Amino acid sequence: MSDVNENKLSQTQIEELAEHLENAELQAYEVTKITDDYPDMTYKDAFDIQWEIRRRKEARGNKIVGMKMGLTSWAKMSQMGVEHPCYGFLADYFTVPDGGEIKHDELIHPKIEAELAFVTKAPLKGPGIHIGDVLRATDFVMPAVEVIDSRYKDFKFDLKSVIADNSSSTRFITGGRMADVADLDLKTLGVVMEINGEVVEVGAGAAVLGHPASSVAMLANMLGERGEELPAGSFVMIGAITAAVQVNKGDSFCVRYQDLGTISGKFV
Repeated sequence: MSDVNENKLSQTQIEELAEHLENAELQAYEVTKITDDYPDMTYKDAFDIQWEIRRRKEARGNKIVGMKMGLTSWAKMSQMGVEHPCYGFLADYFTVPDGGEIKHDELIHPKIEAELAFVTKAPLKGPGIHIGDVLRATDFVMPAVEVIDSRYKDFKFDLKSVIADNSSSTRFITGGRMADVADLDLKTLGVVMEINGEVVEVGAGAAVLGHPASSVAMLANMLGERGEELPAGSFVMIGAITAAVQVNKGDSFCVRYQDLGTISGKFV
């Protein structure tokens, strides 16, 4: 990211774009990708917009309860036509209980992804964080399902636009069993996703940047570029182990995780 340290947008433009994208999220309507109107915007601009959306939510009394990595599989990067992963934040109202209902009308064109979440017991601050640091700082790992919902028309975007849109974050479910990283082979850990009782996706942990912990390391290093860190007690979703699958109103889903139980839910 060569232009990670420079802005082309003014602070006013950043605030206006944050309001524009957050309104699309909160009111569930599509917008065109922002780089159409601001082709010169930089990665720094894109992350500044995301952090401004985060600031708006916190100012309204929402809590930030975790972080997520996006576009962490080589397949997903090529599917979306982007060159490297991105991150987003998870707000308190994004969380849905295991087995719970997700209101389809609150979303635009949701898709679900099978993921894992790492919960940390020590802070991680980049640069220079690697897999070993992450494994040492991990308290436990647990299954998670992310609902992604780009605010962009037809789910079409480039990397800068999606970063600004909080990396398509909208809802997540966690459950199943927690486990010590020492008791899991995270690379081969298998996942099976079913929708309405039919298997639609299978995957293994290695789909995420070769090893799920690399995703957390990359997040810590990306946050380090802004002088931010992952504090102890962080909840981090690592990105999709399976391809994202579109869901419709009335669909039920169940994701089975090798040695870690299941997560289920329904779109109503």
